Amino acid sequence: MLTRLKHIRSIVSCDERDTLYQDTDLWIQDGIIVAIGPYEGVPEETYDCRDMLLYPGFVNTHHHLYQYFTRSLVQVQGMELFDWLKTLYEIWKNLNEDTVYLSSLAAMGELMRYGCTTCFDHHYVFPANGGDLIARQMQAADKLGIRFVASRGSMDLSKKDGGLPPDSVVQTIDEILADSQRLIELYHHPDNDHMHDLVLAPCSPFSVSGDLLRESAKLARCYGVRLHTHVGETRDEEDYTLSRFGLRPVAYMESLGWLGEDVWFAHGIHLNDAEIQRMAQTHTGIAHCPNSNMKLHSGVCRVPDLLKAGVPLGLAVDGSASNDGSNMMDEIRSAFLLHRLTWGEKAPTGYQFLKLATVGSAHLLGRTDIGTIKVGKRADCFLIRANSPDMLCAQLNPMDLFGNVGYHRPCDLVFINGRLTVKDGHLLGVDEHALYEAGRREIHRLLILIRV
Repeated sequence: MLTRLKHIRSIVSCDERDTLYQDTDLWIQDGIIVAIGPYEGVPEETYDCRDMLLYPGFVNTHHHLYQYFTRSLVQVQGMELFDWLKTLYEIWKNLNEDTVYLSSLAAMGELMRYGCTTCFDHHYVFPANGGDLIARQMQAADKLGIRFVASRGSMDLSKKDGGLPPDSVVQTIDEILADSQRLIELYHHPDNDHMHDLVLAPCSPFSVSGDLLRESAKLARCYGVRLHTHVGETRDEEDYTLSRFGLRPVAYMESLGWLGEDVWFAHGIHLNDAEIQRMAQTHTGIAHCPNSNMKLHSGVCRVPDLLKAGVPLGLAVDGSASNDGSNMMDEIRSAFLLHRLTWGEKAPTGYQFLKLATVGSAHLLGRTDIGTIKVGKRADCFLIRANSPDMLCAQLNPMDLFGNVGYHRPCDLVFINGRLTVKDGHLLGVDEHALYEAGRREIHRLLILIRV
């Protein structure tokens, strides 16, 4: 099907030349951008976009979708990471397929309404008898129409082993690797419009064993899938690896085969100069999560130094319960302001953070077909209106909009693989009221178990 988006006021391409198109058309056929400007063809669908700004869809590179149903709980406010995790594990051990399906729908729905077209999720809590949680996430993504990269996360160290989680959510290495292989063979099919993919993602250096990290890396590389985990998030993590292994977190991960262009870490806050250079040399990436880092008092990622060194860098919202939202527009503004406060003139611009959220994040996932608006790329994009009073003057600089001014409404149009998934701020794939009611009931079941 040929689709024409006509008379677009501005297209912020995020391409290698930072092209800004004005008053032009975008043409989409079979999920691909086939032209920007004039094109010979009779469109089957046409959208009048004369007062709209168009951007590449955001690519979220780190999330915990299940946490959407434990947001803003009173008893964990003000906690830092380790205590926060230990408290919430007592709720998360009661996850089941319904919790994961509904929370994934709600969280990815929010992401999509605010311009996110590809979501990576780091799911690592697999309660005993919890069901096939990754399958339910894939079903949620398909219902919404969002690109989805799932992870087979894992934990094999419980409280009795010196870890943080209860026994009921950890598994043996053999169980984890067998299920990892099963899921890779089910979902790692890049030739299928790349709407699904799978990553192996042991949780963190303080919740998994060295053997699990080493064997997961071997399995991932046998199949050509990527690797992900948390590294450099807190000083507590640094103290843990130093006391247990005599190594800082990055050196510890490197000793287990966990640096390389197929690896990216969440957070990467507490890195010294030598570690930044080593990350750059090995092309190991980082997903920057500013809102979560601020809320949990984790620290400020050294984004200017990482960019200068050439470390691959993307943007992410992190877990819904440590943010507590799923909005990449908001993440760009937070990142911009946080770094202006911390770094002054060295801070990246609003447009640089937009590029981290699009083409930079796509690079972390190994994708070259998304993240920019360019002929031949996948038609993943969103449009917002520029003709409302709150956009006065701001629309004159669309490239820096999300950092400098912010944007606080859902998108008017979102296209993923050429398919319209959001219109006038509403999800087209789900009944939003029915999702609210089902989610409310599931949250009640989950929280009543601990008398919240």
